[in-house]
Amino acid sequence: MSVSTVGSAAAPSTSATQESDGWKPPSYWPFVIPALIVVLAVIIFPWAYTIWMSLHEWKVGAPPSFIGLSNYIRLPSDVRFIESVWHTLVYSALSVALPLVFGTFAAVVFHNKFPMRGFLRGLFILPMMATPVAIALVWTMMFHPQLGILNYLLSLVGLPPQLWVFHPATVIPSLVLVETWQWTPLIMLIVLGGLAAIPAEPYESALIDGATRWQTFRYISLPLITPFLFIASMIRMIDAVKSFDIIFAITQGGPGSASETINLYLYSVAFVYYDVGYASAIVVVFFALIVALAGALLRLRQSTHWNDGGDSK
Repeated sequence: MSVSTVGSAAAPSTSATQESDGWKPPSYWPFVIPALIVVLAVIIFPWAYTIWMSLHEWKVGAPPSFIGLSNYIRLPSDVRFIESVWHTLVYSALSVALPLVFGTFAAVVFHNKFPMRGFLRGLFILPMMATPVAIALVWTMMFHPQLGILNYLLSLVGLPPQLWVFHPATVIPSLVLVETWQWTPLIMLIVLGGLAAIPAEPYESALIDGATRWQTFRYISLPLITPFLFIASMIRMIDAVKSFDIIFAITQGGPGSASETINLYLYSVAFVYYDVGYASAIVVVFFALIVALAGALLRLRQSTHWNDGGDSK
């Protein structure tokens, strides 16, 4: 009697265990679903809608009409679009290379100990804290051919005045000068983090061996901070490619279209000519360009491995 009772009591327990082993919805789902809804609403839906618009001819005031890939086929024959791509690549390359060089040099300088180093570091990073429109207004006044301080400084050293952003040949280098002034401190901060992570033993060995400052930097510091330089390059490249505010505030793409990047041309097509369909196609191509550049940098970063000694192989 007792055995059967025990058996009958064990049976419901076994079946309850089997039921408990079945699939049950995770307890965190109520927290995940709102995030998925936000991602769909904020990221996926706008991109899907943009692609849909790029397949239509749609000008403000007229209903959209489906034209397939005609907007994309039109891009290679659009001279102004091709010029904007070239301006974007030149502007981005210079806006990455110059801050990278000057930022690395500033990081090496500020890594050394000297009086008022902390104060000068704080002073050096002030440009990256200013708003782009304020920076654009100040530099526009500095670039003025007659009243600007830059031409006055050139006259002090016997150099002729320049037209800066008012001439097609010098407008992009002048804009790169503003970009370099603003974002060199960011590169400095990233490289300073890399230099701070390097142990002191390699420098002590180099000092004993009689290495010069340049040899110490070339064979010790530079290989060990290379991963940080890759990160800084990727951040600056993505930011420079999509730069809009400073260029628009200073030149609005001029003179003519000499400083018109993809962003500014896209703005003109969408909000000046009101060609929403064609502007959407430019957005899709522009996004693909940014993804390609970021992917190339990531691929280069992953294909290069650093060991503990900092040598790449």
